[in-house]
This record gives sequence, C-alpha cells and structure tokens, in this order.
Amino acid sequence: MKRYGFGVDLGGTTCKLGLFETDGTLVEKWEIPTDTSEGGKAILPDIAAAISRKATELKLGPEDVQGIGIGVPGAVNGEGVVNRCVNLGWGVVDVRSTLSDLTGFPVQVGNDANIAALGEAWMGAGKGYSSIVMVTLGTGVGGGIILNGKIWNGFDGAAGEMGHIRVNPQETVACSCGNKGCLEQYASATGVVRVAKLRLAKAGLTNIWVPGKEGQPGILREMKEDLTAKDVFDSAKAGVPIAAEIVKEVCTLLGSAIATVCNVVNPEAVLIGGGVSKAGLILISSLEEGFHQSVFHACRNTKILLATLGNDAGIYGGVKMVLD
Repeated sequence: MKRYGFGVDLGGTTCKLGLFETDGTLVEKWEIPTDTSEGGKAILPDIAAAISRKATELKLGPEDVQGIGIGVPGAVNGEGVVNRCVNLGWGVVDVRSTLSDLTGFPVQVGNDANIAALGEAWMGAGKGYSSIVMVTLGTGVGGGIILNGKIWNGFDGAAGEMGHIRVNPQETVACSCGNKGCLEQYASATGVVRVAKLRLAKAGLTNIWVPGKEGQPGILREMKEDLTAKDVFDSAKAGVPIAAEIVKEVCTLLGSAIATVCNVVNPEAVLIGGGVSKAGLILISSLEEGFHQSVFHACRNTKILLATLGNDAGIYGGVKMVLD
C-alpha cells in the first residue's frame, strides 16, 4: 500500500478534492469550480490539473499515490463509464480511463451518494458497522448501500435511489423523475417546503412563526417568501402546532420508506445526512416513529443515526474506494 490517495467529490457547481494518507488521515482539502459549459468537456481536465498541481507541489509521484477515487452524480458501470449526468452536461463519458490518462494515476469511479455512504462507513457515523444504508436529504433525496464493507451498485449502477421510492399513490403532481408520489417530493429540502405550503394553505394560513436566533425576536415567515426546510423544523422545535404536523407528515413518510429498505437489506445502521439532517434530533426521533410503525419486527434493531462527515463524506469515500 502506497502512502497517499486522492478523493474527489464531483458536484454540479463545485468539485471537492482531498489528499489523504492511506490510514484515513486527511492531509488537505480544497475545491475547484465545476465548468459545465460545452457539455462539461473541461471537467476532467480541470480535476486532473488540480491533482497534478498538488502532486507537483508535494513532490508526489506514482510510487507515492495509490490512486484517485471519484464520485459522480450519475449511474456508473463496472468499467468506470458514466451514462448521462444531466447536471454536468455529460452523455456517455469514460471517467476512469480519461482521468487516469490525464494524471498517470489509477482511478476508481462510483456514484456520489454511494461514495458518501462508503466514506461514512469508513470514518464517519458508520464506523464499526459492516452493513449500512445512508440516506441524504438535500435538494433531492439520495442514498447509498454498503454491504459487508462494499458498495452495492446494483445491476445498472443505480442502487440506493431512496428518493424514488413511491410513498404516496394518491399524489397527482409529478416528481422530477416523471413518477408521482416519490419520497423526494416530501422529504427533500424542497419537498419539506412543498408540504408546508400545502398544509398552510389548507389551514387558511399565509405564514408560519419561526423563532429568531439567540437573543433575537421570532418572525412570521410568509409562504411566498423564502420559506426553508430549516424554518419548518425550527418552528416545530419551538412548539408551533402546524409546524409539528408538517414534520410528522414528512417524517412518517421518510420512516416508512426507510423501513421498506431495511425490510429488504436488513442493515446494522441507517445514516441520515444532507442539509436537512442538520435539523438534528427532532428529525431522528420523528422518523423513528414512522420507521417503527412500518418495519418488519425482525428488522427493528437497525440503528438510525445522524451522519457525521458532512460535505467531506464524498472525498473520504473516494479514497476508500481506491484502497479497496
């Protein structure tokens, strides 16, 4: 085993990079913008240049670097080829071969949510567990599955799409995927706001009371203003009844979806990450209630935990993929 590895987490706006020692010690991390112009043709050359600059700066060569692990926002096959990343402008791109040719280092490629799950399993909240499921609650809802310490990619590289579990057959509005009633329509950051606005409108309300920061007065947040998922959870924490109802509705659906996954996979732990997870214990306790209402009795021992690596999970997972 060589001393160093690079982890890369490629997003539609920025690309996070990390240099690690192979014992998991993060040496340095940094970001570069993601250039999606002209079909994203500059993305891999930009990443290669950033890694090459760092390797040159630290006098690292092929004898020092185990490789590069990169997570991308799309399905990846076993050869490291990506088939469509809409928010990058990519069609079919051979990420593994291209990035390896540009840098001179071996490259491993995986889906970004799966890689984040691997990072959490290695050095985050999942450390010590051999099988976990990670659910990321951000602009959308993603996920990753780690079985016996390895990423489960699925047949087409699309395993772990928790956000598109159908949780409401009565839904009439289409999800971004084209189906209706997907978990993402309720438990993502945008989904929480959508549910809140529907609930408020049904109750004949135009606003919701949100507590202020420490020492500051609370405010009435209008529906038409920039209502956020954080506002909803903060209001529920403060005891506002309708906010509590919104959180219960969202978390019941989320808990039910997690129960469905656990009934199939039976992991030791489920980790909740992404921006919405910053709501903390109110999120965990509320979704646990929905989980226990739906889960098969033999799967009840699964722990539900908050992820701990935050935005660094992807770069940790990237380097772990190289080590494996």
